[in-house]
Amino acid sequence: MFVFQSHYEPAVEAQVRAFYETLSEKDRRRFVAVEAQRLGFGGVTYVAGVFECSERTIERGMLELAELPHRAILSAR
Repeated sequence: MFVFQSHYEPAVEAQVRAFYETLSEKDRRRFVAVEAQRLGFGGVTYVAGVFECSERTIERGMLELAELPHRAILSAR
């Protein structure tokens, strides 16, 4: 049975933080934006805390995601 979790388990948090550290600054913004959107309500604040970035960084990443070419979004489905 699938259970949605609004927070990372400690082991998963360590993995995503390690992955985050390998990304470029631009990719970091987009990654945290996707994660915040995936988590829904409260996601921006939670993700900002986990990845030690500003909420503004996440908002900027969301704007960048919205500007991706339409075909890139469709091919991801």
